[in-house]
Amino acid sequence: MSERDDYPRGVPCWVDTLQPDVDAAVRFYADLMGWTFAGPGPMPGDPPGRYFVAQLRGRDVAGVGSQPAHGGAPSMPVVWNTYVCTASADDVAKKVETAGGSVLREPFDVPPAGRIAVLADPSGAVFCAWEPRDRRGAQLVNEPGSWSMSILQTRDSEGAKAFYGAVFGWQAEPMKMNGGELTLFRLPGYVGGEPQQPVPRDNVAVMLRMGRGGVPDEGPPRWAVDFRVADADASAGNAKKLGGKVLAPPFDITGFRQAVLADPQGAVFSVSSRKPGG
Repeated sequence: MSERDDYPRGVPCWVDTLQPDVDAAVRFYADLMGWTFAGPGPMPGDPPGRYFVAQLRGRDVAGVGSQPAHGGAPSMPVVWNTYVCTASADDVAKKVETAGGSVLREPFDVPPAGRIAVLADPSGAVFCAWEPRDRRGAQLVNEPGSWSMSILQTRDSEGAKAFYGAVFGWQAEPMKMNGGELTLFRLPGYVGGEPQQPVPRDNVAVMLRMGRGGVPDEGPPRWAVDFRVADADASAGNAKKLGGKVLAPPFDITGFRQAVLADPQGAVFSVSSRKPGG
């Protein structure tokens, strides 16, 4: 189920990174991931920015845009962002505040693509609500060169379970993996992923406790992004050659080999390749 044309409400549907030097970011990810880019389209800002849509086989897989700036200074850290599909970004913003989270940027239109709100859970992990119009979300997932999963890294697992359950209806389920434990966020009725995957098909995201299971207890809680690649070892080597960093050299997890990388401007992401028989 690699190709998608729509997403149910409450399911993560898109990822992007907003960077100070968008042209350099486009070059890096084109070389590393094999992406081509459509655009640019305009982005609001002072000065206005540009937004490129990364594609694989002509299908949208991610976004790379200019980092919003005010008075010439970047306004936020360079990261990969996760967007959750919703019927109303305004309604989700209200739910977030009721559940103890924060609205970092009130809902606004990004014509003709959709409407967005920038939000944070009670621990400070930032994510976005996406109310789709012309752009529904990633059209290709779970295959080499595309987004595979978003992972919440937090110190407050119980608080996160309550918050995301209240906002999106996610149900938390513990799962043993690699001698440790992670938490699956499941959305009943959703069917995604692949038939052979090691987690249920209604899994929409994963949560890891910071300071455990190889997740550093450093920095603020965050949403991390994982991309599927053909060979995690090769991708790690290529990232370094292209000016990025290898933050965690390739290691084995159940069914996959994974590495944690950073692009030249500091956005952190992981890459995973399926192990033979995995």
